[in-house]
Amino acid sequence: MKFYRVYIELTNICGLACSFCPPKTLPNQTMSPTFFESILTQLQPYTKELAYHIVGDPLTLSNLKEYLDITKAKGFRVALTTSGYFLGKRDLKLLLHPAIKQVNISLNSYNKNSMPLSLEAYMAPIVELCKLKQTLRKEMFINLRIWNMDETHSEKAFNQTLFTLLEHAFNIPLHVKEIDEARPKSIRLEEKTLLHFDSYFEWPNLQSNHQSEGTCQGLSSHFGILSSGIVVPCCLDKDGIIALGDLHVSPLAKILTSSRTKAIQQGFKQDHAVELLCQKCAYKERFKENDDVREDL
Repeated sequence: MKFYRVYIELTNICGLACSFCPPKTLPNQTMSPTFFESILTQLQPYTKELAYHIVGDPLTLSNLKEYLDITKAKGFRVALTTSGYFLGKRDLKLLLHPAIKQVNISLNSYNKNSMPLSLEAYMAPIVELCKLKQTLRKEMFINLRIWNMDETHSEKAFNQTLFTLLEHAFNIPLHVKEIDEARPKSIRLEEKTLLHFDSYFEWPNLQSNHQSEGTCQGLSSHFGILSSGIVVPCCLDKDGIIALGDLHVSPLAKILTSSRTKAIQQGFKQDHAVELLCQKCAYKERFKENDDVREDL
């Protein structure tokens, strides 16, 4: 059994309160480096790629380098996702660590919070990181995410201001109207530095009115591990509703071959959502429309 990627939540502490994210229900928790290392040892037969993400921002961790060093020593590459808010408080060269394959920065976090800094101040270390990457680690990817491209939550005014700033920073024309009409998946700002577009999505929850069958990439291309050690079938089960097992108690191999795990996998092969949370999840509707659904969530 191989997976394209495993999502590991180093911490569920984000430091922001974006309006597009639901309130956190679990207590603050951070995975210890020792426990993290034990998980990576168990993961080695299953994948070579990690994502430091479910909820929480790894840049809130003052000892992030320790996790990155462990990741490299164990032979993994990682995609790191951040709001960008804490970039100014960290040594930017840390984000060029050799373990890092890709950095994802959620730019629309800015206007979905009461930020104590201007857009220019927020973007300055982000642009600096992009320029530093071109000099020191050209092979690494940076995705600047604008996931607000839908009519229901139109962000055209914010995007126009942001695009103007990016035009000057990268010397490239960006037209809100044209992008809004054409809906490109991404625009290249520099070599392996992309402006990535998508729309908002609804986090699944048991109280949702949505109910549907369908398939999903959970337990096929990926699964997740919460900062508590709970294994979940996908990167959207932030509350551990579908707790497949606890790595403090059971080995990963046992969890991934359990009857519950197998039932979920078999169900998705037949376009059947076995778990109630999966039935309530509207995100799986995207798999009906596009085979290239967000693999860098």
